[in-house]
Amino acid sequence: MRLRSLAGALVILALLGAGVAQAQGFDPFDPSKYPDWKGQWLRTGRGNGNAWDPSKPLGLGEGAPLIPEYQAILEAAVADEKAGGQGIDPTYLCVPSGLPRSMIAVLPMEIIVTPQTTYIALELFSTQRRIYTDGRDWPVKIAPSFEGYSIGRWEDSKGSGRYDQLVVETRGLKGPHTYDSSGVPFHKDDQAIIFERLYSDRNDPNILHNEVTTIDHALTRPWTVTRSYRREPNPQPLWTETYCTEDNHHVFIGGHNYVVSGDGHLMPARKDEPPPDLRNFAVGKPSSP
Repeated sequence: MRLRSLAGALVILALLGAGVAQAQGFDPFDPSKYPDWKGQWLRTGRGNGNAWDPSKPLGLGEGAPLIPEYQAILEAAVADEKAGGQGIDPTYLCVPSGLPRSMIAVLPMEIIVTPQTTYIALELFSTQRRIYTDGRDWPVKIAPSFEGYSIGRWEDSKGSGRYDQLVVETRGLKGPHTYDSSGVPFHKDDQAIIFERLYSDRNDPNILHNEVTTIDHALTRPWTVTRSYRREPNPQPLWTETYCTEDNHHVFIGGHNYVVSGDGHLMPARKDEPPPDLRNFAVGKPSSP
């Protein structure tokens, strides 16, 4: 009798759960309706030095549609890098790449589709993206983050009864961040909005495309770039962890980048770089015991 009662209670709970799910507007998850994006994905080609626009040369050759103020910032950053500096690329100090730069996928990434959220796990900087696909509205206030707050929706663009693309909008991005290592800049107001459309290649299911459009006050117009990724046929058995601070020899002091040499001494990172301010050191005097 107790077993019958327990079975009956479980049935009632299941029915109640189904009713709650329908009331909240949640559809049962059917994996067959979604594209197969399992596995490890890595950017296609060599990426022209990891330029944000992979079809063009890194830096000024990308032709980013920047307003004059930010074009000048890019030109100064490129000149600084040619002289041996780091420009305005913040990642050498272990600042995360941030969106959209993280989607260059210099190291492999994985896409995990669940009923309410699609996760993108990027090996570089051990980055995790969450794309909410549960129909939610934008929060009244978004706490800024390097990957931002992403809301997406699945679409069946071909009318086949299966979803074939994921459309995403991301807000709430914070700096410092650049599109790539050359220093293509974002506006300092951190009001950029990123739109993405991810879809499988029409002829090769092992190729994934991501059409990315950036709207930002540093741009004269929306900037659209298409990134592509190839599924790794022999995926790594283990995913590596990134510890950017481990053995990082860069030191930023007083607006200058210095490097700690192999023997543990501070040295300039480029020619004719002035030494750091030593006002708090007893220069030339033996330290007291």
